[in-house]
Amino acid sequence: MGPQEPPGPRDTLALLASQDLSMEKLEVELGPLQCDYRVDRRVLNEQELEETGQRSQSPKPFRWFTLPRCSRSVAWATLCRILPILSWLPKYPAREFLLGDLLSGLSVGIVQLPQGLAYALLAGLPPVFGLYSSFYPVFVYFLFGTSRHISVGTFAVMSVMVGSVTEALAPNDAFPVPGNDTEVDVIARDATRVKLASALSFLVGVFQVGMGLLQFGFVVTYLSEPLVRGYTTAASVQVLVSQLKHVFGLSTKDYSGPLSQIYIVLDILWKLGDSNVGTVVTALIASILLLAVKMINQKLGRKLPMPIPSELLMLIGATGISYGIGLKDRFKVDIVGDIPAGLEPPRLFDFHLFEKIVGNAFAIAVVGFAIAISLGKIFGMKHGYEVDNNQELIALGLSNFVGSFFQCFPISCSMSRSLVQEGSGGNTQIAGAISSLLILIVIVKLGELFYHLPKAILASIIIVNLKGMFVQFSDICYLWKANRMDLMIWSVTFVATILLNLDIGLAVAIGFSLLSVIFRTQLPRYSILGQVPDTDIYRDVTQYKEAKEVPGVKIFSSSATLYFANAEFYRQALKKKIGLDVDHLIAKKKKLIKKQKLKTEKLQKEEKRQKKAAARKVPLDSWEPNNMNIKTEEMDIENAQDGGVDRPDDAVVNDKEFITLETLGLPQPHFHYLILDLGTLNFVDTVCIKTLKNIFRDFQEIEVNVYLAGCHGNMISQFESGNFFGDSITKGHLFVSIHDAVTFALMQSRARTTQSVLATRM
Repeated sequence: MGPQEPPGPRDTLALLASQDLSMEKLEVELGPLQCDYRVDRRVLNEQELEETGQRSQSPKPFRWFTLPRCSRSVAWATLCRILPILSWLPKYPAREFLLGDLLSGLSVGIVQLPQGLAYALLAGLPPVFGLYSSFYPVFVYFLFGTSRHISVGTFAVMSVMVGSVTEALAPNDAFPVPGNDTEVDVIARDATRVKLASALSFLVGVFQVGMGLLQFGFVVTYLSEPLVRGYTTAASVQVLVSQLKHVFGLSTKDYSGPLSQIYIVLDILWKLGDSNVGTVVTALIASILLLAVKMINQKLGRKLPMPIPSELLMLIGATGISYGIGLKDRFKVDIVGDIPAGLEPPRLFDFHLFEKIVGNAFAIAVVGFAIAISLGKIFGMKHGYEVDNNQELIALGLSNFVGSFFQCFPISCSMSRSLVQEGSGGNTQIAGAISSLLILIVIVKLGELFYHLPKAILASIIIVNLKGMFVQFSDICYLWKANRMDLMIWSVTFVATILLNLDIGLAVAIGFSLLSVIFRTQLPRYSILGQVPDTDIYRDVTQYKEAKEVPGVKIFSSSATLYFANAEFYRQALKKKIGLDVDHLIAKKKKLIKKQKLKTEKLQKEEKRQKKAAARKVPLDSWEPNNMNIKTEEMDIENAQDGGVDRPDDAVVNDKEFITLETLGLPQPHFHYLILDLGTLNFVDTVCIKTLKNIFRDFQEIEVNVYLAGCHGNMISQFESGNFFGDSITKGHLFVSIHDAVTFALMQSRARTTQSVLATRM
């Protein structure tokens, strides 16, 4: 190490500025992406670093809650945070954004109309309630939401989750027509299902608003992307299965609970011979036409002023054809039926239903928020604005809460409509408000025109819109190459959701995902590091051929933090990697020490016995010369046992200062220094502290010095709080980097070698 530089510029820019004259030459010789740097400093352990960097010894205490100051500006900022529309609407650039928002709102409304009617069937409700759910929640989100581009309203995954609840708690078998058990009282069944869906929307809203107020927006981070994609893919399969009865014109039994999807498919296959040909032909033609128009939109999307509204054109055309040729009367094709005009007044629901649906409501609340925030973040990053997780929870929660009083079912955002809203020029949620006004016009005046609309058309619209979801099956090939653990999460989520239904499947998926994180931290990669030649960089010697171990030094590294779940694995991997059974060596050492101690005690007892025997030979009335002879004889005996000849080794080893592996005849480790790389440590628990203390104690027993390297500053504070440092372990054992620890170990090794040479010469 060179001498320490005098005080001067210490920042990186100043150091680089001193090398400006040679940079041009370096760029020519080394290329524009290569440069050398050299830092000349002394070895720093943690104690020296704290003195040099003047570490603060009294960090500010963490406060869970800070009382805000009462002022007009603070009150206005709080109000704008609760009602984001107040912050952006007064600054709305009408000349720049209004035309785009108007066209986007009309485009979204045209798509939302058929989807609202269709997704109501998924929820097991009459189609008009899909229109209600496309109006009230959208307008509420316009006031409270922070995302400018997502289209809030009905969504296939949310609708099928609602449908699983309504069909389970209000099955067809529970509503027979009086006097005819084979027919279903549709009016009573639908009324009960509407109450269930409204109560479900109320609870979903309460959960979402509560989590938003408690700042629980981070809960979505526990839903990884493979989990969400696997879950939505499984939900799309359930959507497809639920629409098969409308495609084939069959009446099937309502199944719920685990394996319900298997039972539904088997029931449909059993009754496939009873399919309605007119319904099958209608669904097939509609699906082909919808797919053809969507392909045209994809090919000519940039040339068209707006996408061709295939769903709306299909609704209008199919309704006209159904009315003209009489599909209901001539071919027994099921139609939508009566769609009441006008808005319904607010209604309360049965609060006794809450205990039956509270678990499903929480699952729907989490899934709905996860879908909305993931899309919102994507559009926010693309267009350069921030989406607040907690405010989004509150906005979605209020949308569901307010909608529950107007007989709406839980909503989220739709990927297809959001892409339409962004692609057609939408800039703010004014586009969403315009689309909701278009739905309002349909509810008030135009809803009754869709009386003759075949249900097979709505089923075709639902199935065709699942195309994007089914593309997610390609994740299997991608994840197989990219990350097998993510593939396992995707697969477990998909299978659990298909077999166990949506609510239980989500719980299993989250549990497995969290367990996978625990397993990955419990079984990380352990390695022995070596130095890359002519650098201060240390890498795994099994991965880097040129990385060589430093003689006499072992550097042990883990790819995960050390905590209670992997502490035992850490100790076992350490013994295995260094090639030394520390416990066995310590046990042999203790056994030999105990054996030598017993020998020493036996020798001491023999000395005492001989002394007593010699004392008995002296007569009590002996005169003085004889006494002198006796004393001389006793001294000769003692000298013969202790000082007259060299004391045997067995008697010396009782003194701990002289006990070594060499004196005991045990094999010595082929290294004298062990460095633990703790750069991956991100928290410290009591088990971590205990494990490190045990490692220090065990290796000191076998004459190996242990050093720690690479700890972050906050880890030092946690070590201090856990009373890790003491007399045997000080901050002098902890170094700022692996290279500092290695350099210090080599200096200590040279110093010890020099002392040994001097002692030998003396």
